[in-house]
Parts: sequence; C-alpha cells; structure tokens
Amino acid sequence: MRVILSLIFANLVSSSLSFAPKRKDAPVGQVITSCVEPNTIALTFDDGPSEYTKHILDLLKDYGARATFFVLGEAAQEHPELLRRIQDEQHQIGSHTFDHPRLPTLSHDAIVEEMTRLEDVLIPVIKKVPTYMRPPYFDVSDEVLATMCDLGYKVIMASIDTKDYEHDNENAINVSYDKFLNELDAGGSIVLSHDTHYWTGQSLLERMLIEISERGLTATTVGDCLGEPLDAWYRPT
Repeated sequence: MRVILSLIFANLVSSSLSFAPKRKDAPVGQVITSCVEPNTIALTFDDGPSEYTKHILDLLKDYGARATFFVLGEAAQEHPELLRRIQDEQHQIGSHTFDHPRLPTLSHDAIVEEMTRLEDVLIPVIKKVPTYMRPPYFDVSDEVLATMCDLGYKVIMASIDTKDYEHDNENAINVSYDKFLNELDAGGSIVLSHDTHYWTGQSLLERMLIEISERGLTATTVGDCLGEPLDAWYRPT
C-alpha cells in the first residue's frame, strides 16, 4: 500500500510540474532574428543614446510601448541620464560594442575589448551588464559567435530593417515606413531603426506604433518577445 501511495504521489508531482510555467532561455552565441512569443513585435534602436532619444522615449511612453536600445560606448558616456531613463521606464539596454567596428576584422582579444569597454561604461550607470548584443552591420563570423558565446551574449539581428539611416528626410522616410510594412507582412518581428536620426523620431516611429496597435500586436523588448524574464536580460557586475 505504501508503495502504491508513493507512486500516486510521484505521478501527481510530475503532472503538476508539467503544467508549471517553464523559463525560456534564448541561446547565447547564436544569431536570433525573430520573436517567439505570439503577437509580439520588438522595436530596437541602434547607435545611441543621442539628442533624439528623449523624444523617442516620450513617444514610446505615450503609446504604452517598450523597446530595446543597443548602445555605443561614447554615446553612452555622453548620455548617462538617458540610460537611466531607458532602464527606469522598463525598456531594455543591449550592447552594440564600444566603437561600432566590423567584428570579423578584429582579433579575439580586440572583440573582447570592444564588449568589455562598453560594459565598463554601463556598469556605473545601470549597475548591470547586458546579455544581449547586436553586431555592427549585422557582421559576424564563427569566431565572433564563439566569442559571444564565451562572454554570455545573445546575438540579435533583425527581420525588419527600416534602413532609416538612408532616408533621414521628410519625404524619404516614407520609404522606410513602406519597408517596415512590407517586411511586417512577410512575417518579420524584430525591427531595426536608429535613435540617432531626426526623422525616425519625428515620423517613422509613431507611424509604426499606430500600425502595430491596429494589428493588435504588442510592441515590446527583444527580451520579452523571446520569452525571457527580466533577470535574463542582464548579469550582475
């Protein structure tokens, strides 16, 4: 009888565990281009923070949206107050390296230095180290990915590239919006734009946010759209 009860208890425990929510862990050192959570879209901004980031944060707040900011070293040094605001408003901070080089052209030690120099800038401000990064120019190699794996970084590309840096004027920004629509229709879910260009904040972002809302999607961080909890977006210093 005791053996039977033990077996019943073990089955109940096993059954309850199978219904428990499971933590999702995005792989390190592998290229990631799309969200996995249903009905989510990740807005990402590269190369900042800049003088235009405040307006972008204001727009995101107005629309109840969240985003990921892949920051550079000197920009982060110049705008610590924006890093704090990004963090306080529950957006995500990721690494875009310190100097924005083509990583495959660097030695292993130089790649590591690009990442750790930015970490040294971020630690005093946000008190954490990002676990997400975006390689400049989407340029990677086997060595770059192996190094990111060793450093514990998730490598984020994009499946919607607005090319806003090519269309930074009042009329041409429409090309970026059309590109956003076309790639969204094709199933894209991680959006690349830049918080260093005026017309991204003045036109493109709000139009994207309106379209996202009308489609019933949730604009959120890359971490959220990959199903990772907040504590997986960073590691302790």
